[in-house]
Amino acid sequence: MNNYAILDIGTNSIKFFIFSIENGVVKTLIDINNNSRLGEGMAKTGKISETAMTRNIEALGEFQQQAQKYNVEEITAVGTMCLRKAENSREFIEKVKKELGLEIKVIKGEEEARLSYLAVLSTIGKTNKYLCVFDTGGGSTEFIFSEGTELNNRISLNLGAVYPTEKFLLSDPVTSKELKEMLSYMKDFFQERLNLRSPEILIGIGGTVTSMGAVKHKMTKYDPKIIQGSKLCLVEINQLIELFRSKTIEERKQIPGLQAKRAEVILAGAGIVKTIMDIFQINSITISDRGLRHGLMFDLYLK
Repeated sequence: MNNYAILDIGTNSIKFFIFSIENGVVKTLIDINNNSRLGEGMAKTGKISETAMTRNIEALGEFQQQAQKYNVEEITAVGTMCLRKAENSREFIEKVKKELGLEIKVIKGEEEARLSYLAVLSTIGKTNKYLCVFDTGGGSTEFIFSEGTELNNRISLNLGAVYPTEKFLLSDPVTSKELKEMLSYMKDFFQERLNLRSPEILIGIGGTVTSMGAVKHKMTKYDPKIIQGSKLCLVEINQLIELFRSKTIEERKQIPGLQAKRAEVILAGAGIVKTIMDIFQINSITISDRGLRHGLMFDLYLK
């Protein structure tokens, strides 16, 4: 039995997945994340800050130590929007290689979307309905449109939770005016770029939607079995948005189900989810606990 690890380095968090494979059967050993905010402040500067670099290299080092404890045979590290976009991403990648001996491969947005779809495909069962799977991260939102098992379209849009937070949500707690301006910006951004047939089923993946699901269920300890396949309706999403808006960042950290490090960006993330639902005129989404790392695992080891 061999153990493997995958690191998904995003704008807002690093996701760490250790698993074993025996006779084609996958066993999850660790599946955690660190909201280490690699893209913090990048909206203003276009660069990854020295502080963010140091914080993320430390997080990667800690994950690397855990991998060693599990006798991991191979670590695959990939970077997404932040490392695609930052002017000094090469500097960060070289620092990681020099300090940790870890190679990071930056993947394109369309490839990120494909891997996210692979992750979901095994969990939704057979269907001939027109699907949209979306993943809103810190720096981008990926969309995959499919009919049954046929992938029709993949789109990666450069808007995630970090930029709107830093651009619009300047008060603490956020004012109703700031929220309205942010939602208006999001609607204009996505409506212009999502001029497509509305899907029959909308599936959300990634930390934003799973966090929203955890808050809905008031989870003091995250349980992927409850989150996987659960639903959020538009009424519940609007209630969550108002809950996040009405509290200071420190107060949000006390909300059961919400990770403290996600407290600052969760309102913008929830705003993106609401905007997508409004544009597609869909009243509920299905949450999948699977993400890019699971798709990469499938692509590399189970094909």
